[in-house]
Amino acid sequence: MMIKLIKAVLNLFDPTYVQTNKTTDTTATTGNDLSVEMKTFYDKQLIRMAEPELVHDQFGQKRPIPKNGGKTIEFRKYASLPKLTTPLSEGVTPAGQKLDATAITATVGQYGGFIELSDVLMLTAIDNNLVEATNLLASQAGRTLDTITRDIITAGTNVIYANGKSARSALAANTDKLTVKDIRKAVRQLKLFNTPRIGGYYVGIIHPDVDFDLMDDPDWKYPHQYVDTANIYNGELGSIAGVRFAETTEAKVFTGAGASSANVYATMILGQNAYGVTDIAGGGLQHIVKQLGSAGTADPLNQRATVGWKAIKTAVRLVEQYMVRIESTSSFATTETN
Repeated sequence: MMIKLIKAVLNLFDPTYVQTNKTTDTTATTGNDLSVEMKTFYDKQLIRMAEPELVHDQFGQKRPIPKNGGKTIEFRKYASLPKLTTPLSEGVTPAGQKLDATAITATVGQYGGFIELSDVLMLTAIDNNLVEATNLLASQAGRTLDTITRDIITAGTNVIYANGKSARSALAANTDKLTVKDIRKAVRQLKLFNTPRIGGYYVGIIHPDVDFDLMDDPDWKYPHQYVDTANIYNGELGSIAGVRFAETTEAKVFTGAGASSANVYATMILGQNAYGVTDIAGGGLQHIVKQLGSAGTADPLNQRATVGWKAIKTAVRLVEQYMVRIESTSSFATTETN
């Protein structure tokens, strides 16, 4: 079955190939030269391969991209209802209450990239280049879209600096590392604002450099000698102080922003509905294939095919008090810009 599938995909790039039993082609509406079935297969493949990269998207309130709805997407924030401490009067219906909803809007942007495949490559390469290109593009799309979300939520106003420091620029390498005490401080802040939990826990997004140091903290080591944590979230590391941690190399690093140009790491501790994101499975991510010769006179010798992706994306902070950014350093000196 897989051999037949690969052969069929490769034949799509052959301008002399006539596909039998072909269903309605999508060229006229989407600019995509795949049949409906193959387009659906690769759209799902792209989304499936991109989703593991979307660590920061996992915990946001998701909204699908509205078709023909303009460039603005709307999220809603509902105010808490007040306490009702006055006893009801017998036989008297009390006054009703109304939802107090605040609309928060964000403007989406479009992102995308593609890979060019030559006719020579298609004829001589052993691997299925469309599948390989799709996998690489899916990873690129996932990391790109995740970074857009990350940069928005890590720009929030609720911040704790490790080791009691007062500013990012004061954080020193090998000294101001993340501790369980810092996490407990963040959890306290969330609790004070009655921040709702996600599946009974708050969520932490953490960089591997930071979690390496955190695991040396005795307050982390002791409980994890006896507790077997379940791996449910992408990249889940474990839990402490009521926070479940998801590890990712895409966690925000402020390169050279600390004392003596130390790198500063952002660890996000957050609850439910702290922020909103556009849903890539709801129309935000597309897989696009152009076969050999589809460019017409721009490709007169049928030498170039392309496979690419494009996405409509945005994120927005909904409740600042529902997320806390802990800034710290690490015993490692990561030089990679993320």
